[in-house]
Amino acid sequence: MHKPVLGPVLGLLFNALAFGVSWWPLREMQLRGLHPLWATAFMYGLALVAVSLLRPSAWRGILRHPALWWLFAASGLTNLGFNWAVTMGDVVRVVLLFYTMPAWSVLLAWWLLGERPKGLALLRLGLALAGVALVLKTPEMAWPWPSSLWDYLALMGGASFALNNVMLRKMAHTPEAERMVAMFAGGTLVTALTATAGSTLGWMTGPPDLSWWPIAVGFGLCMLLSNLSLQYGAARLPAGTTSLVMLSEIVFATLSSVALGAAELTERKVWGGALIVLAAVLTTLQPKDKP
Repeated sequence: MHKPVLGPVLGLLFNALAFGVSWWPLREMQLRGLHPLWATAFMYGLALVAVSLLRPSAWRGILRHPALWWLFAASGLTNLGFNWAVTMGDVVRVVLLFYTMPAWSVLLAWWLLGERPKGLALLRLGLALAGVALVLKTPEMAWPWPSSLWDYLALMGGASFALNNVMLRKMAHTPEAERMVAMFAGGTLVTALTATAGSTLGWMTGPPDLSWWPIAVGFGLCMLLSNLSLQYGAARLPAGTTSLVMLSEIVFATLSSVALGAAELTERKVWGGALIVLAAVLTTLQPKDKP
């Protein structure tokens, strides 16, 4: 008997929508003087407080299940990499590089879940790498290599997000509140510590006046709901299916950023993005990718 998938898929789609348009509130707060890492720490901190008040016992789960620290780290690095890069770099380029995630998911699911890649796995990996090369290559570059901090952050965010989704599958037996605390704590502490270090070293400004807080509170609530949706969907679907559905974030981010002038579509981005998407779509051709 097949498990229902509509609910988990809709949950992942909502998460993809929230992250796909997240560049806009992050940039609005940046215009008001709030660095995206401080904004992320504040928003995830709100979510962490809310979950802790509702389920205070969830903190003990991290001690009972040390593997949740992997989820902590993965969530923190995902938000550090993606939110910082998408605020400062070209939105479409950042999102495409972030979505090397399906390639990382193949390797991580093999290592952590025992989901041995079969058949089209190497083709998918090759297509994804070719797509990344097209996105990275510019006329003035001899080789398709990351050319900015934002490129590296986007690639790191994609690998971390793949680990996040795989760990949600691996830890599906743990209470949802415990997984949420691990994710929100990671998103809060990793970005807050990085922002504190940056402010201390002088390459990042500290929190300014409070004109940004209405956007931060609203966006924080949206992130809380989107992470609940991700938890629900990723814990109930195969890692490859999760990666495939989450590709809709590319559509949401591209349409919104191009419409609002935050990104430029070039032929290389279109073709590179097409290869990256095709690599993920081929996931659906793998037989019996069991949850």
